[in-house]
Amino acid sequence: MSILIDENTTFIVQGITGREAVNLTRECIDYGRGAKVVGGVTPGRLGRDVHGVPVFDTVEQAVDHHGGPIKGSVVTVPPAFTKDAVFEAIENGIELIVIVTERIPRGDVAQMVELAGARGARIIGPNCLGIIVPDVIKMGGIGGPARDAAKAYTAGPVGVISRSGGMTTEMSSTLTAAGLGQSTAVSIGGDAIIGSSYAELMPLFEADEQTEAIVIYTEPGGRMEAELARYVTEESTRKLPIVAFMAGRFMDEMPGMSFGHAGTIVEGKEDTAAEKIARLASAGIVVAEEIAEIPDLVKERMGVAA
Repeated sequence: MSILIDENTTFIVQGITGREAVNLTRECIDYGRGAKVVGGVTPGRLGRDVHGVPVFDTVEQAVDHHGGPIKGSVVTVPPAFTKDAVFEAIENGIELIVIVTERIPRGDVAQMVELAGARGARIIGPNCLGIIVPDVIKMGGIGGPARDAAKAYTAGPVGVISRSGGMTTEMSSTLTAAGLGQSTAVSIGGDAIIGSSYAELMPLFEADEQTEAIVIYTEPGGRMEAELARYVTEESTRKLPIVAFMAGRFMDEMPGMSFGHAGTIVEGKEDTAAEKIARLASAGIVVAEEIAEIPDLVKERMGVAA
């Protein structure tokens, strides 16, 4: 099992003829059992192909050519055009939209998330690397080239959610080295406004029989950890063991500072690393001091011999 995507998931790549998108498409096709990339969209490039994937001017043309609904889209267009691309995808029945693009205006992101919610679609990102089901499929640039992704990610019982794309792979690689594979790993994005938070993904992992524990990578800034703690305390149905790693603890001594991600601006006490760690701990979520500690903590919570 897995969440969000599986071996039968079809998707398109919007902005497919861009340099990064060309590489991303190749990586997805080559990984696991081979992603079903059924089309790409770049206005004015109708009739071309990228690694055998046909290119269309519009999402509507891609859907018509496919002959039926398309599950997902990876959006790699420039930030000024991302909102239009996402709206177009949603209007044409795309249910899962992975937005790789960064530096999108917050107002645009808010509108995209609102429309997705109204239409029953889900956004992952923006400013993320996507989703991977080890040995099966990846949607986005997560893990890099297929050969590298195959080394870092292995199938197993641990769900991974991370605000950092690179750390999604780092944590998964650490788990893999310790003999703990992953059910699904999701890079959710590091911006102040994103489409899917920890708490919003938790019900999906709880419904997945393969997933027996969750590992999250988080940072100062924002309120997602408070939302997760409340969900675990008040709404969780399966009580999966959760192990977290909090980066950027030094930021508690530098109020108002941001590092790396747009969402790491600490605006008040509730945003600090110390406050977040305390809140997570109060909900029964173990917070590792170092990433290297995560596998043993996961095994301990799962009742598996270290």
